[in-house]
Amino acid sequence: MENLISLVNKIQRACTALGDHGDSSALPTLWDSLPAIAVVGGQSSGKSSVLESIVGKDFLPRGSGIVTRRPLVLQLQKIDDGAREYAEFLHLPRKRFTDFAAVRKEIQDETDRETGRSKAISSVPIHLSIYSPNVVNLTLIDLPGLTKVAVEGQSENIVKDIENMVRSYIEKPNCIILAISPANQDLATSDAIKISREVDPSGERTFGVLTKIDLMDKGTDAVEILEGRSFKLKYPWVGVVNRSQADINKNVDMIAARRREREYFSNTTEYKHLAHKMGSEHLAKMLSKHLEHVIKSRIPGIQSLINKTVLELESELSRLGKPIAADAGGKLYSIMEICRLFDQIFKEHLDGVRAGGEKVYNVFDNQLPAALKRLQFDKQLAMDNIRKLVTEADGYQPHLIAPEQGYRRLIESSIVSIRGPAEASVDTVHAILKDLVHKSVNETVELKQYPALRVEVTNAAIESLDKMRDGSKKATLQLVDMECSYLTVDFFRKLPQDVEKGGNPTHSIFDRYNDSYLRRIGSNVLSYVNMVCAGLRNSIPKSIVYCQVREAKRSLLDHFFAELGTMDMKRLSSLLNEDPAIMERRSAISKRLELYRAAQSEIDAVAWSKEMASSISSMSTRFCFIPNNNGSHKPNPWLYQQSLSSNSLIFYSKHHPHRRPLSSSQIPVVETDEEDDKDGLTFRGCGKEVKENGCNGDGRIQGGIATVPGFGWWPIKAYRPCPGFVEAGGRYRRIGQSMDEVAFGRGDSKSSTDSPS
Repeated sequence: MENLISLVNKIQRACTALGDHGDSSALPTLWDSLPAIAVVGGQSSGKSSVLESIVGKDFLPRGSGIVTRRPLVLQLQKIDDGAREYAEFLHLPRKRFTDFAAVRKEIQDETDRETGRSKAISSVPIHLSIYSPNVVNLTLIDLPGLTKVAVEGQSENIVKDIENMVRSYIEKPNCIILAISPANQDLATSDAIKISREVDPSGERTFGVLTKIDLMDKGTDAVEILEGRSFKLKYPWVGVVNRSQADINKNVDMIAARRREREYFSNTTEYKHLAHKMGSEHLAKMLSKHLEHVIKSRIPGIQSLINKTVLELESELSRLGKPIAADAGGKLYSIMEICRLFDQIFKEHLDGVRAGGEKVYNVFDNQLPAALKRLQFDKQLAMDNIRKLVTEADGYQPHLIAPEQGYRRLIESSIVSIRGPAEASVDTVHAILKDLVHKSVNETVELKQYPALRVEVTNAAIESLDKMRDGSKKATLQLVDMECSYLTVDFFRKLPQDVEKGGNPTHSIFDRYNDSYLRRIGSNVLSYVNMVCAGLRNSIPKSIVYCQVREAKRSLLDHFFAELGTMDMKRLSSLLNEDPAIMERRSAISKRLELYRAAQSEIDAVAWSKEMASSISSMSTRFCFIPNNNGSHKPNPWLYQQSLSSNSLIFYSKHHPHRRPLSSSQIPVVETDEEDDKDGLTFRGCGKEVKENGCNGDGRIQGGIATVPGFGWWPIKAYRPCPGFVEAGGRYRRIGQSMDEVAFGRGDSKSSTDSPS
């Protein structure tokens, strides 16, 4: 059980080192969940003397007024008899104090370092560990003494501040209250009892200590209080006799003071019958035993709290992001890593891992075709416009066979109108890509930390998209212009043939401008323009994807990365400026997570003592080997099981499948070969030279919970057939009891394994 108190001591030290003092904050606190004993008392109640008597050393500051101005977490560690006792402070690691006068001075100095030389108080505890063969394992928290009046040099609020500090400790359900009251004052006026009753009305957590019994007026005694008749608590009152001021001035040894305390209770008529339950030594042992019990009952809850809180803190720390690197290289790496995450999210949108990329396809599949269909080629190919363009194209020399220049002008004027839908498609895709940039920025958690970097990345990405849009627009419009600059000859070569196949004679030169002829020209031009539209409907998306989408995936932030390489330390730092509140929160969360992980590790690693395992051992058995009586030191393959409910022994054969209980008069002596357990032994169950892992040699392999490391004590043993035994021809039958038989005691199972012949 000493391990449990040491465990809590380690966690408390970690709490103090990492800033968890149990005070109210936005962070989860582990300190409040740890069982502790808080020492409460008014000024001059003898509180310091009780603590020194328990320790057996003079080490606490003394004086008038408020001497204890910070909580003192006092951890007592028992060491081997004869070892030299020493003290250590958490704020002075690896420095041992063997002079306890120096301990007193360091307490005063450390208090002044936190509060200044004023008489102010602080809730930040001082952590002191004392290692001595003369103490029991115990942890106490010495709190400032309660007072009713502020003295000179103290704040007017000091009375309320001390009370609030004391209350913040003792109102927690895991706190054990050690209420110190002087016997030479009316108990009804005791500050310790008053505040203890307020936070613990039933007295379930309160231990009463009565000091200065030897200073009571003649004719009076404290028997009614000590016997619990005057003021009843759940636990018995303990009376102590401390050193007087004269003893302190004379440097009376603590050992002598303890001896005199024992003699006082043994020799005083009123207290003789209570002497075995009085004194500082009895108080220390009682508190240590009770603290062990409380810690044992709280450990499962503390474990659950730690595991839950670790997950919560890790989740929050992940949301807050990583801390900023200090050097230029680290800052540059951090920026590029964040940009890489943003770029990955942007690509995921385009590739369909995240939503958004499908909008680009919608432009090509719906918007562009619809826009092409809406083009009003009819106006371009109206009869009057055809006549006008063909006539103008002929000039002074009318065309001889077909109006080639007229065709070209009509086709060019129609194809030029396709530039509008093509340009609109480029702009629409550009708008979609910009929207995906903003979405990706918002979805990049790391960018939320750094507003300046967020703006720079957004601007750089948009700037790149603008350049890509310009390039895409140029390339896409060039596709349209190409169709204007070079007409497909094969299309027009077919026209005269079509006329001949249709049986229509070529119009004479005199009726070449009649309506029928012009309609024929318009129909041919429209067919060609539709053919061009069909081609551009396929080529425009390719141009846009190549110039915008593909480039955005490939080099969205390339220009920004090039600029980063030229930035100095100051500029890089400005990009990684984040909200100071987030920085402070991250630092606090990191420290608190470090605390919880350390506590988690300590609890997982602690070796449970016999007392801790007693509730488990009540169900389990203990096994050992019975030595041979043939003079050999090699143990017999027989085990004994000791029932924890009685002193009887039940013996089992280690290798016998039936495991029949034997009385001690039936214990067999089995001669064993010195080579029995060595590799190469042929096992009678399966005849193999190498035994299966877990096999008992007779065809049975143990499984179930009992085979898990650390769970060997599990009382229910499960078995299965050994594969080697079955392969060798053995016939396996169930051995033992079913779960119902184990739980409810039903049935009389028979079982065996038949070895192969």
